[in-house]
Amino acid sequence: MPRLQVEINRLFGNTRENDSSSATATWVPPVDIHEFADRFELYVDLPGIDPAEVELTLDGGILTLSGDRREQVMTKNGEDLQGRRIERGFGHFHRRFVLPDTVDGEKVNASGKNGVLTVTIPKQAKAMPRRIQIGA
Repeated sequence: MPRLQVEINRLFGNTRENDSSSATATWVPPVDIHEFADRFELYVDLPGIDPAEVELTLDGGILTLSGDRREQVMTKNGEDLQGRRIERGFGHFHRRFVLPDTVDGEKVNASGKNGVLTVTIPKQAKAMPRRIQIGA
């Protein structure tokens, strides 16, 4: 997990600051980051969490994702729980990403489906390459 965080920080230019996400969170949701010519997309695994209950903020070029997953005890008809093994994290989660200067912070949007929160971060038009026609 620490190696993945280093790669994410490298991609988003977070080399100048230590990330305190894991220090303030009970668990850390896994995130995939894809870069396209015109945008970044983050895919955050948040099974069992209503996307409306996730807090997503952008302030000073830092994208912050936080929320809570409640502990679930699955019993039927008042059965006594005989044992339990917990592998899924619960409690407070928190992730921070320092965004590069090339993103358009005004057009960030997010949607959730099937336990995955998708955050789309467009790049500014000036950051995208454009072809220059050479005159004769």
